[in-house]
Amino acid sequence: MTTSTDSELDLLSITLAEGRRKLLDGEITSQQLTQTFLDRIAATDDQVKAFVTVTAEAALEQAAEADNLLSQGDATAQLTGLPIGLKDVLMTSGVRTTAGSRMLDSLIPPYDATVVGRLRDAGAISLGKLNMDEFAMGSSTEHSAWFPTANPWDLERVPGGSSGGSAAAVAAQQCIATLGSDTGGSIRQPASFCGVVGLKPTYGRVSRYGLIAFASSLDQIGPFTHTVEDAALLLQAIAGPDPLDSTCYDEPVPDFSAQLDRGLDGLKVAAPQEFFGDGMDDDVASTIETALDLLAANGAIIDRTPSMPSVPMALPVYYILAPSECSANLARFDGVKYGYGARGGESMWADMEASRKHGFGREVKRRILLGAYALSAGYYDAYYLQAQKVRTLIRREFDRVFAQHDVIVAPTAPTVAFKQGEITDPYQMYLNDIYTIPANIAGLPAISVPGGFGADGMPVGLQFVGQRLGETTLLGIANAYEQLAQWPTVPPGNVGST
Repeated sequence: MTTSTDSELDLLSITLAEGRRKLLDGEITSQQLTQTFLDRIAATDDQVKAFVTVTAEAALEQAAEADNLLSQGDATAQLTGLPIGLKDVLMTSGVRTTAGSRMLDSLIPPYDATVVGRLRDAGAISLGKLNMDEFAMGSSTEHSAWFPTANPWDLERVPGGSSGGSAAAVAAQQCIATLGSDTGGSIRQPASFCGVVGLKPTYGRVSRYGLIAFASSLDQIGPFTHTVEDAALLLQAIAGPDPLDSTCYDEPVPDFSAQLDRGLDGLKVAAPQEFFGDGMDDDVASTIETALDLLAANGAIIDRTPSMPSVPMALPVYYILAPSECSANLARFDGVKYGYGARGGESMWADMEASRKHGFGREVKRRILLGAYALSAGYYDAYYLQAQKVRTLIRREFDRVFAQHDVIVAPTAPTVAFKQGEITDPYQMYLNDIYTIPANIAGLPAISVPGGFGADGMPVGLQFVGQRLGETTLLGIANAYEQLAQWPTVPPGNVGST
């Protein structure tokens, strides 16, 4: 494997904001930038395994079109010529989209997801589709039907999930930025494990049209980036009302970069005790405490007194609601209309059973069974209905805290990235999302930013949770911390450097 040149390393470390400036000034071309990242993917993805599909030819064609616009002074779109990657759960016209499942092994969608179309309109270039846990169900990307993805900070460890490929690709400098989806932490937890920025917007801020559904009342699309500024830029491109998604807020999109220079002086920060409970590794706890001290030293007012007694119930609530919605959403994959279809059985029902048995992996089957049980006639009131009631209590507790505070701060995950194959008990795996799930239950925006490192040198994520539709304020607060902490988002002596 060859060593990268200094000029290549400069391009690989570029941000969306820097890339935009350099392209407009003519310092670089989109074709040069795109080829550099394609070369990086070719040199490193045998180790990282972030990509399921690389669309090199199409990317270079898009880059040539971008350079033509740039040379003519017509590049008005904010992401013109900048290469990104897409989680393989987003529909892409003419490009294989699998959701990490054998069920959709050969799916070539005839249309784009709304966010994909908006990125194209913004001038972004797609480098391909990124690996994930099957149908977004998992916390390690070990449940992909194709292969596990490695963490660029330690190739023996997981990158988190379900958007592990999206997080790993940014950390490994295979893309400037990527899109993922977050149902219970699937953007923020892998961002924490891979030491990058991961933003889950308010539920309804970004259209879900063309997102292969896991749990429709929880799923939300968001960016992975190296900086909070880039997260604001990418959110700017994909947010907004969509007539194809009735759950989208029908409101104008604000300028998400407007408060990036806001600072921390006088900021009221809640640190509820329920987000700092048992199960957190000691080195994660000490790293988060150091981050809180940094916030306090720069003008933030840290309040540890708020209590949110229903928040510990978010995990069991999630594992009733999400599997219930998943069992309904995945009922469409019956081997008849589209997706993998077994043939030659004794009856249509036998073929449907064989299709689902082959097409779905173990974790997906587990969640379908859990959901079908919770929705069954004898248990609906006892489980699903009760879970919805507790969901309302959790939302009210967030509202109460935000009546007196600007933001909630918490760890993103209770541990650093674990080794591949280390966690085999499903419940232990589910606990990885214990601090991220509450924001999904309440539909709130939340962001994970690099917050330091554990004793073993692995990244630790710091999570900020904001008020509904409060992304502008949330991004400003996260950026203020980022500028103070200045944690690296790329591993030293990173993948592919030998």
